[in-house]
Amino acid sequence: MPKPKDVVETPLMKQYYQIKGKHPDALLLFRVGDFYETFGEDAKKAAEILGIALTKRANGKASHVALAGFPYHSLDTYLPKLIRSGQRVAICEQLEDPKKTKTIVQRGVTDIVTPGTSVDDKMLENKQNNFLAAVHFEEDIMGVALLDLSTGEFLTTEGQKDYIETLLQSFKPSEVVFSKDKQGNFEKQFGNRFYTFVLEDWLFNYDYAREKLISQFKTKNLKGFGIESMKAGIVAAGVALHYLSENKHNQLPHINRIRRLEPEKYVWLDRFTIRNLELLDSYQIDGTPLIKVVDRTLSPMGSRLMKQWLVIPLKELRPILERQNIVEHLFQNSETTEALEQQLNSIGDLERLISKVGMQRINPRELNQVMAALNCIREIKRICTESGNENLMKVAEQMNPCDSVCDKIGSTLQDDPPVNITKGELIRDGISEELDEYRNLTKTGKQYLVDMQQKEIGRTGISSLKIGFNSVFGYYLEVTHKHKDKVPEEWVRKQTLVNSERYITDELKEYEEKILNAEEKILEVETQLYQDLVFYCTDYIQPVQQNANLAARLDCLLAFATVARDNNYVKPEVNTSHIIEIKDGRHPVIEQRLPMDEEYIPNDVYLDNDTQQLIILTGPNMSGKSALLRQTALIVLLAQCGAFVPAKEARIGLVDKIFTRVGASDNLSSGESTFMVEMIESASILNNLSKRSLILLDEIGRGTSTYDGISIAWAITEYLHANHFKPKTLFATHYHELNEISKKLKRVKNFHVSVKEVQDKVIFLRKMLAGGSEHSFGIHVAQMAGMPEAIVKRSKEILVQLESQRESMDSRKKANGKQIQPQVQLSLFEYDDPAALKLKEEFQKIEIDSMTPIEALMKLNYLKSLLGKG
Repeated sequence: MPKPKDVVETPLMKQYYQIKGKHPDALLLFRVGDFYETFGEDAKKAAEILGIALTKRANGKASHVALAGFPYHSLDTYLPKLIRSGQRVAICEQLEDPKKTKTIVQRGVTDIVTPGTSVDDKMLENKQNNFLAAVHFEEDIMGVALLDLSTGEFLTTEGQKDYIETLLQSFKPSEVVFSKDKQGNFEKQFGNRFYTFVLEDWLFNYDYAREKLISQFKTKNLKGFGIESMKAGIVAAGVALHYLSENKHNQLPHINRIRRLEPEKYVWLDRFTIRNLELLDSYQIDGTPLIKVVDRTLSPMGSRLMKQWLVIPLKELRPILERQNIVEHLFQNSETTEALEQQLNSIGDLERLISKVGMQRINPRELNQVMAALNCIREIKRICTESGNENLMKVAEQMNPCDSVCDKIGSTLQDDPPVNITKGELIRDGISEELDEYRNLTKTGKQYLVDMQQKEIGRTGISSLKIGFNSVFGYYLEVTHKHKDKVPEEWVRKQTLVNSERYITDELKEYEEKILNAEEKILEVETQLYQDLVFYCTDYIQPVQQNANLAARLDCLLAFATVARDNNYVKPEVNTSHIIEIKDGRHPVIEQRLPMDEEYIPNDVYLDNDTQQLIILTGPNMSGKSALLRQTALIVLLAQCGAFVPAKEARIGLVDKIFTRVGASDNLSSGESTFMVEMIESASILNNLSKRSLILLDEIGRGTSTYDGISIAWAITEYLHANHFKPKTLFATHYHELNEISKKLKRVKNFHVSVKEVQDKVIFLRKMLAGGSEHSFGIHVAQMAGMPEAIVKRSKEILVQLESQRESMDSRKKANGKQIQPQVQLSLFEYDDPAALKLKEEFQKIEIDSMTPIEALMKLNYLKSLLGKG
């Protein structure tokens, strides 16, 4: 924020401007006494976001400056609101006690909080990762790093822009950083979908980034992480680490490894597919994404992992079968399931708790929760070991309950310690002799003075001896003048009163020093003992993180088993064939949303690369074509996550890519029409095919004119059939003209979703049957949707007229030996109508480029009159 020029400011505001100048991009919370204050433009933003009063403050001869603030103890309430609104916040604290300085209090920024670096529980969703993404642009590829400071998860990879865009959509980073000189590149590729921050260009240097990573991991190179050859990925990862340190995050022992995202291990889901299948979010107002159905996890870390599993399914057979094996065991063994459920319900968020240990931000009560979670790990290890399942026993072997950590925490902390260490009473008795002594002083202080008084009375014979205290010279012994001749020589007189004398002794001063400083010393000793305990636990961060990861995996697999049991799913046969065969498949989301008295109509699907590669699925709108396409993709996806599937039986030959072009998806805000988006998505599919691809196309070409649409759909079908990869494809369409393709292309088969006409009404049976459909039933659908009866009636009349004219035209063309080709453009003037012919003639005379707007309107009115005469 620029400060006024050529003015004399108050010392406080001068200090403020100096600190603000170092953090111009952040909203500065400036501690003044018991308040956090904001000034100038920051104050205006804070007042609007937080709903607090905007006032002004006198600034010497600099007149006044806008001011908005809140009590320091309300930081936990207001800071999350600022971060969620997309603000970077710099927290400026008082670095010394105002009572101990005669000049302005020293202040400095102690923390910078941004959407991607926040670790406070109040700012995080416990079931979602909070990723910071760093993106590095090179000539041909892009590198990306994803780092969750709250869990220590650190991922990197590199690839083409579409791949990086898919990852960003899947992992949903809270903040994305990139080079300042690449801002145009980023906005062109990603638009304004993310909260972003630009960094200086020099940071995006390979040598600097590599050294940053090696220093963090304390290794000689990066080969052990499998990223040594990933130059762009290394740069992105190094930048992410730098950004943390720039934002005052320097305690990072929990970030101790980096994992390479390997495309060859996971099914490729492009960003259109993730959206179209509604895996994590629904773009329907009242829609339900798949995650809501399958996420029956019991811990926050399990829920976070489940989201990753859904957007990056496995494509290697062995790990899929290992997951399946555990799900099957849990599905069949309720005793093991119930035992695991009990422990996972109690384990909490061990992943984020141990990260707080690394950042030195864990409170005593949370540290006790770490101990409780590790006790759950011990039980989980026992349950898996005794399960008799080979894969569960492998999981158990990798678990380390860290008994020494549990013992250390349990023997050091009280059973129910306070959240704030300044409250005291967090360390057990018997841990520190010094602490026990100070505590004893505070608890037995009065009795100690009574005992001292009685001891001195007995020693001196002064029966009226009293012990008192004042703020001038502390504790004292008071003796009346009658007994002053009995006072021992070692007593030191401090004060003479009318009737008595006051003395001090070495013992009394020693006790005074102890008792007066006991509370302060208790806090000091407890704080040091607690910090020592946290430091001890940092040596065990890696094994505890391993435990958390294994527990999260078990949580996900247990959720799969629970969903399978509750929803009647079956174990699919996943193999390396090129066959997808689903019997009585169901849509996992739709079947859960049906009324209690309505059953989901299941369907069979069979696809292979040799005999039935491409299915043309016809049928009217609302008949269930789109649902059938989606359920096929979701069944395959769940199978390759290792889950059971909603079907009677399923054989799934491994798929390496799933593409969908499903549903309308206008992107008008970026100037793209429905048809343009449809073509972009279709082009993405056709340019990235493989022999194990599964393609789902829904109503291709409907965004343009009828014959244009048929032509495009026909050409795409031919291309997919002729392609040497022979990708398995489900193509739903209401263009029943496409049924003709199966007569020419041997691996194309026609199916339709059946309907039943009863007394001029349509009943959707939602069953897929062999053969194509000859009708679209669009008018019936309009009637069901509540279209006015007059429009429905008129539509039927027009349909009869158009069909009779087409039949007449077809019969004439056949008589002339002509055949209708689907790629012929539909003409506006195909019929022998005098008005239409007159219109055609007039249209041909129009010279659009030379017409004024008024002339165009007049011409349009004339054409309208011709239409009326016809």
